[in-house]
Amino acid sequence: MSQFEDRYWTSQDGLKLHYRDYAATGASADGRPPVLCMHGLTRNARDFEVVAPRLAANGWRVICPDMRGRGDSAYAKDPATYNPVQYVQDVTALLDELQIDRFVSIGTSMGGIMTIIMGYTMPGRVAGCLLNDIGPEVETVGLDRIMDYLGQGRTFPTWMHAARAIEETHGAAFPDWKIDDWLVMAKRTMTLSSNGRIVFDYDMKIAEPFKGVDYTSQPHMWPGFQALAAKPVTVLRAELTELISAETFRKMGECGPDVELVTVPRVGHAPTLEEPEAAAAIDRLLARAG
Repeated sequence: MSQFEDRYWTSQDGLKLHYRDYAATGASADGRPPVLCMHGLTRNARDFEVVAPRLAANGWRVICPDMRGRGDSAYAKDPATYNPVQYVQDVTALLDELQIDRFVSIGTSMGGIMTIIMGYTMPGRVAGCLLNDIGPEVETVGLDRIMDYLGQGRTFPTWMHAARAIEETHGAAFPDWKIDDWLVMAKRTMTLSSNGRIVFDYDMKIAEPFKGVDYTSQPHMWPGFQALAAKPVTVLRAELTELISAETFRKMGECGPDVELVTVPRVGHAPTLEEPEAAAAIDRLLARAG
């Protein structure tokens, strides 16, 4: 029996979008807001395949959407719609359809940016949040590294080839990982195509909105984070990250009385949320927000 149900909703522009719905299977979830897990730029709902069942077993409903162009969600007709504002609109439509008026957000990288945008658009609905290795200011060196591999469209003959390729790209961020860890990551981020080759599980056109972007001129996201900081907030920063500076991390901790800062050791962008420090931080957040 599956730990989750595959479900779908429709975006305002007519895309069929997919999410995993993990029912609370442990202690009573009465009165608890569901947990909304939002993945990073090139990722999908499978990123939470360990985290979500653990939370569900502890009495939390967990909802893990595939953003448009990823996983089992449809690809967009217009690549310009591959942007965080549109993703938030898509997820808002899902929340409205499910009649969810309060939720706890766990957002990794792009999913954290989406959470910060929700600080602008729906602060009353966010009961608490965890931002995974992201903040209101993003370092250009980290963005440049992401742009180096975004939308390359490589294919591989075996899962071992795929795992080795991911290790080649991300090995510096996870120095302690073994080949089994890279195989897990390959199967989360890739899929078997119709021609039998292994491919990345996202639309390569998600790279198009980034072309010609001046990363030094970023949108001002501090007000969105400050709105969130009135609630229970946890900010995770990977010890080896290149995306969020120590100074930004420190400033985030000063924005509200219930902002917890947690450094995840020996990893870079982004923690899987399965690290002991990350798992414990999630549990503390839910205790504060639920």
